[in-house]
Amino acid sequence: MHDLKFIRDHSEEIKKGLKAKRYDLSIEPLLSLDEKRRRLLQEVETLKCERNKANDEISTLKRSGGDAASKIEAMKAISQKIDDLDGKVGEINEELTVFMLKIPNLPHSSVPVGGANEGKIIKEWGKKPVFDFSPKTHLEIGEKLGFFSFDQAGKISGSGFPLYKGTGAKLERALINFMLDLHTEKHGYAEIFPPFLVNRQSMTGTGQLPNLEDDMYRLKDEDMFLIPTAEVPVTNIHRDEILEEERLPVKYAAYTACFRREAGSYGKETRGLMRVHQFNKVELVKLAHPEKSFDELESLREDAEEVLQLLGIPYRVLLLPSGDMSFAASKCYDLEAWSPGTGKWLEVSSCSCFTDFQARRINVRYRPKSGGKPAFVHTLNASGVALPRTMIAILENFQKKDGTVDFPAVLKPYLGLKQVEKKL
Repeated sequence: MHDLKFIRDHSEEIKKGLKAKRYDLSIEPLLSLDEKRRRLLQEVETLKCERNKANDEISTLKRSGGDAASKIEAMKAISQKIDDLDGKVGEINEELTVFMLKIPNLPHSSVPVGGANEGKIIKEWGKKPVFDFSPKTHLEIGEKLGFFSFDQAGKISGSGFPLYKGTGAKLERALINFMLDLHTEKHGYAEIFPPFLVNRQSMTGTGQLPNLEDDMYRLKDEDMFLIPTAEVPVTNIHRDEILEEERLPVKYAAYTACFRREAGSYGKETRGLMRVHQFNKVELVKLAHPEKSFDELESLREDAEEVLQLLGIPYRVLLLPSGDMSFAASKCYDLEAWSPGTGKWLEVSSCSCFTDFQARRINVRYRPKSGGKPAFVHTLNASGVALPRTMIAILENFQKKDGTVDFPAVLKPYLGLKQVEKKL
């Protein structure tokens, strides 16, 4: 959320940012509302001066024994008008708030301006495996080995939900534990296990609402939502708090299940684990000093990258263009793992800096150690990483000609085996 004065004083910058982010939204109605609000506030101040003057005159008349009845009636009329105007200002304030919640964050100056296909590849890591056989897709491998069943999950929940079984379930658990151990023991994140249900204020605070409400799972009888990512509950931990500067950066790592109604386009792109309504993810969240947030973004990205490096999965890093970033992001990197079965790069992590955009919505500030007024922190997050496409990459990159999978060495202590059985 942007400060209203910033929007007023930098309207052209806001318009430019909206265009870069491909948002078809005019801020002219907001500017008109703001101008009307300021006129009303000025009128209220003028009337208050008149009321104070009338109060003084009434006091003088009463002290001298004069008749103050007409003055008292006039003052009541002024007071009533002030109340009416205050009511109108309150209504405009509500309209302004609703409007401002719809304005996305502005892209950072280092972000390429353009649409989805205009990102910048800044790094590639690892060598794509070379097979002496035609590589299979994760769906062919996983279903043959009994790692998961979408047919059985469909009976339980419907399409777009995976049912992990046996070694597949154990692999999910191994990945979660491996990532949490890495991020807490080596990278210095404090582990959090948050609620999976959050209130509307939390969803609004991180920017999922109001724009993406149709994509979220909402409870029928309560105004609560299943989380689309751990970013929501974890970022809201310090809502309405003032942190001491010495605590920054605050670093949290959290495993949660994630729930999203929108499973993407139809067809091959939704088969198997490519796009699902429920999935597991380890999320990294930072609350950082404003002057260091973009440096923190680089280290955040490196922390997420190390997951893929230790797993031995080839990947690339893509700096997203302005038109392909999320509503709240100012700068974002995607980590894309190589999928031999499809011959495509698959996003497994987004690493984003939100500047003070989310912090303003949830009112998280820090107190400068040098003194002075508390200021808003900058928030960041990254998938560290999401499991469905990571599992795809593991099954496809580590598949063997005989149909088995030789898992990454770093996972074997968690799995307690050297090579999986062919059939459960």
